[in-house]
Amino acid sequence: MASLPRRPHHDGSALHVSDDRPSLGDEVAVRLRVPTGYGPLARVLVRSNPDHEPSWVEATPDGIVDGWGWWTAHVIVRNPRHGYRFHLVHEDGRVEVLNQGGLSDIDALDGQDFALVAGNPPPAWMDDTILYQIFPDRFARSASADTRPAPAWAMPAEWHDPLDPVHPGRGRQFYGGDLDGAAERLDHLVDLGVTALYHTPVFPAESNHRYDASRFDAVDPLLGGDDAYCRLIEAAHERGIRVIGDLTTNHSGIAHDWFRAAYGSPDAPEGAFYYFRDDAHTEYETWLDAATLPKFDWTSDELRRRFIDGPDSVVGRWLRTPFGIDGWRIDVANMTGRLGAEDLNTEVRQTLRRTMTAIAPDTLLLAESTNDAATDLQGDAWHGGMTYPAFTRGVWSWLADPRRIPHYGYDGELTEDMWFFGLPTGMPRYDARQFVAQYERFTSQIPWRVQRGTMAALDTHDTARFATYAAPDAIPVAVGLSMTLPGIPVVYAGDEFGLEAVDGEMSRTPIPWETAGDPEVAGRIALYRDLIGLRRAHPVLADGGLRWLHVGESGVVFVREGASESVLVVASRGALDAEIDADLLPGLAAASDATPLYGAAGLTLEAALRITTTGTAFSAWALPGILAPAPRRPTAPATPAEAFVQVGSIPA
Repeated sequence: MASLPRRPHHDGSALHVSDDRPSLGDEVAVRLRVPTGYGPLARVLVRSNPDHEPSWVEATPDGIVDGWGWWTAHVIVRNPRHGYRFHLVHEDGRVEVLNQGGLSDIDALDGQDFALVAGNPPPAWMDDTILYQIFPDRFARSASADTRPAPAWAMPAEWHDPLDPVHPGRGRQFYGGDLDGAAERLDHLVDLGVTALYHTPVFPAESNHRYDASRFDAVDPLLGGDDAYCRLIEAAHERGIRVIGDLTTNHSGIAHDWFRAAYGSPDAPEGAFYYFRDDAHTEYETWLDAATLPKFDWTSDELRRRFIDGPDSVVGRWLRTPFGIDGWRIDVANMTGRLGAEDLNTEVRQTLRRTMTAIAPDTLLLAESTNDAATDLQGDAWHGGMTYPAFTRGVWSWLADPRRIPHYGYDGELTEDMWFFGLPTGMPRYDARQFVAQYERFTSQIPWRVQRGTMAALDTHDTARFATYAAPDAIPVAVGLSMTLPGIPVVYAGDEFGLEAVDGEMSRTPIPWETAGDPEVAGRIALYRDLIGLRRAHPVLADGGLRWLHVGESGVVFVREGASESVLVVASRGALDAEIDADLLPGLAAASDATPLYGAAGLTLEAALRITTTGTAFSAWALPGILAPAPRRPTAPATPAEAFVQVGSIPA
């Protein structure tokens, strides 16, 4: 029932960091908040590690406001990723260390330090983004689609035909959705409150998913071609919706012109574009074991020139007029440029981003990296990621139930095994404590700015749908968390229609537009509209700080904080009774200071703040913003000798 202990706090939000878009050499003020009565502290020092050699600066006490003492240190950004941590020296000589890994009485790992990222700032609109993902073949079909004959590889299907779960139907079933159809449905996105449209690939291919591109310089005629893409982008931009494309930098399809030129022709220039294992160029590396997806060899300068480097490259083409897309999501970004002892991933992603910056700097670059992506997501190129461990898998493990649903797999075998993000061990069962522990573990090494650009998806075209396994009443909780925790909220087309699916291939269901008025579907659409509206009406949910106030078995309470407003959030699976020290919430003098925004959880304030739910629930309240004293500068810098002071031996 009790709240978390009173403890110091820092995060990457504007309350604590004066500039989250610094350049190398810039000075940035970083601030620590310490609750009154904690310590008492004699000193606070900030330790950085420029060029992998520790450096120390003294923090200055700024004063106490609303029960919190503030300390400020000024650091110079020396590296593209400038890590820093706080060392708290108690009057009795004890030392504690605070970094993204938490508060500790032993020394900390550099990889979990708070981090300032120099250069490559994300577009200003990133924090305002509500992303809606579509799978073009299944989203919407215009009348023009009826005039296009199905290609030879396709297995034509009517819009309401059931999905074929067995190979080759999985990849070849063809419903004929197109880009003009998508343009006709943009008002649905406006109604939801969506601000960005992300589509899976639109290039010609020999599958319905089009991740096996046969070329990258044209839009598939089956989708309406380049002209239809221009119409979609223009219509989206007219409605204030940005468009993000999908590009496979790890592989092409075997039908691609480059691969056809290279296969069996070792002297062809394109022969250097792929990893061939024999002199005859007939055996090649693939993505996993997919023979139709030959892997790119990024040691080729010519491949880089054609694909990612410069305005005439594939990357550049779609950023320029007449298209002008607003960013890229890179498929299999984690494997791009990596094979055995060879690792060119950094070079590839930085070259790709340089091209984007030169042509259209106000664009977003997201990386698919489905597992632990911390080493790549340091801000040098990717602004964020499509990852699953921190948020998605954690939410499933807490708010979903394993279910044995008979279904046919890729090979036609009937099975009841539950799909869970490719983990053969199955879905774990978490309580709320474990959810938070996993969330903090997988975000502890990612800079705050990059966390804000990482997708908070309940599901995507590569996963089962969350609704298939959601615990009773858990969908509002899961959607609410996606809208209120740091990151880019994602709605996968069809979730708002209540669609279910046992795996990623079966989640690619044609959208049943005619059901939008059905009471159950209309209710689900309204749920998404309301929670997206909550996010958009309160910008602090996008760029504010994050503090956990209560973490128990059945639920969590946290606050997103800003100078002008804060938002208090409760999420529970089952009944929750949380008692929170009122001093932890500055400006909350009475229950009337908390304005209900969503949900029906109880909130009272007497000796302590008490939040209760009678069952699985999500609720939010608006609170006053955070007041802080003006930062002060130290009267004298830390002495040179302090550069060598070790944790535990700093003098009081």
